[in-house]
Amino acid sequence: MDGVNDFTKGNIRKLILGFFFPMLMTNMLQQLYSFVDTAIVGKGLGDNALASVGNMSSLSFLVIGFSIGLANGFSVLIAQSFGEKNFDKLRHNLAAAIKLAAIITVVLTVSSLMLLKEALAWMNTDKQLLKDSLLYGYIIFGGLVASIAYNMSACVLRAFGDSKTPLKAIIASSVLNIVLDIFFIFVLKTGVEGAAIATVFSQIISASICIIKIRTIEFAKLSKEDYSNSFSVYYTLLKNGIPMAFMNSITAIGCMVVQSNVNSLGVDYTAAYSACSKYLNLFMQPACTAGYTMSAFTGQNSGAGRFDRVKSGLNVCLSIAFISYILLGSCMVFGSRFLAGIFLTGERPIQLAAMFLPICGFAIVAVDCLFVIRSGVQGMGYPFIPMLSGIVEMVIRVAVIVLLVGRIGFVATAIAEVGAWTGALVLNSVAFVRILSSKLKEKRYITGYECRKRSILGKRVI
Repeated sequence: MDGVNDFTKGNIRKLILGFFFPMLMTNMLQQLYSFVDTAIVGKGLGDNALASVGNMSSLSFLVIGFSIGLANGFSVLIAQSFGEKNFDKLRHNLAAAIKLAAIITVVLTVSSLMLLKEALAWMNTDKQLLKDSLLYGYIIFGGLVASIAYNMSACVLRAFGDSKTPLKAIIASSVLNIVLDIFFIFVLKTGVEGAAIATVFSQIISASICIIKIRTIEFAKLSKEDYSNSFSVYYTLLKNGIPMAFMNSITAIGCMVVQSNVNSLGVDYTAAYSACSKYLNLFMQPACTAGYTMSAFTGQNSGAGRFDRVKSGLNVCLSIAFISYILLGSCMVFGSRFLAGIFLTGERPIQLAAMFLPICGFAIVAVDCLFVIRSGVQGMGYPFIPMLSGIVEMVIRVAVIVLLVGRIGFVATAIAEVGAWTGALVLNSVAFVRILSSKLKEKRYITGYECRKRSILGKRVI
């Protein structure tokens, strides 16, 4: 059916792995061109340029993460409609999501451009970095429409069980991004703005590929009637999307507080933290992908009332997360100095990064499991629990950094990450167990009642 996958029937492990690996390649390629972008900036323009770009990461996540959260929230409802096989409802949800995404794109673009300078000042951005950070930020936020279009269309495709089209889109955009990075920075000598332009242009290509694919899926073809929705449709989408968007933004605010404290320590610390953040994002990708898989799988099966399959899907996705931890956590623990040297040139930033990476590598299992379990909660239609866990993450991250950075220095940033992951994991784990147990109990009750009813009616007929 148009290259999509129905997760409500068939072998669970085969379905999950068949969906997981193309999406893992997609996410790893995204990280790869981010990785190459960072390496090109660091080696081609120096540690200060790297620090300027890295300084924007938490602020970018605040804005772009908000839009990703909305897209994920919208896609859960689309996945549930797909699981129900209610394609009329699916098209209405999709049309309403497109309209909401357009409005939100305008709001986020205007507000981020207007507040960028003030936000960088609030983050204690060093004067040496301010000019390049502003230049990079204005281009990235000016092209926000491309990022939102890609994330929205990719989330919709994942809701349909299609992880291959986003992979094709990212392959094309990654190659283009790397080529443009090299061309702008080494040939045209543009500076950090070249890296930003390359990123935006590559996102336009990836978004176009995904949108074209959606338009070819028969049950997702929209008519004018699909865009005519009552307030309740928009309300339901926002009710599911806003909490997930706030979860990302709240987490980003905590990261911005950490970034602000790191910036106050000096440029070497900013550069080291930027490199470490890149590695965290890279090494989280397999578990993060398992989380996206869990969300799509849970969304479809939740819509179909197949909560027994949700439990089995959790086991498969957690297994992926644990394997990821063993392989990639070990790299961070035992290869920290080598990894730091790939991005950084100065001895002091390398030393700082080599302190950070082993601590997070040892404890990254917490965030690996968090991605999977939190996505399961979201997929069952409970977005407020993950939002609450985002608040917990922010509180722990900020408390640790404020209390400890003056006493133990840069190591406090790693401890803040570990503490935030652990607190959020505990909250989501308790919620997941309770929600799934309740759903399974309810399902058994309904099934038992229907069986008893058929038995009684059968006796009366006799």
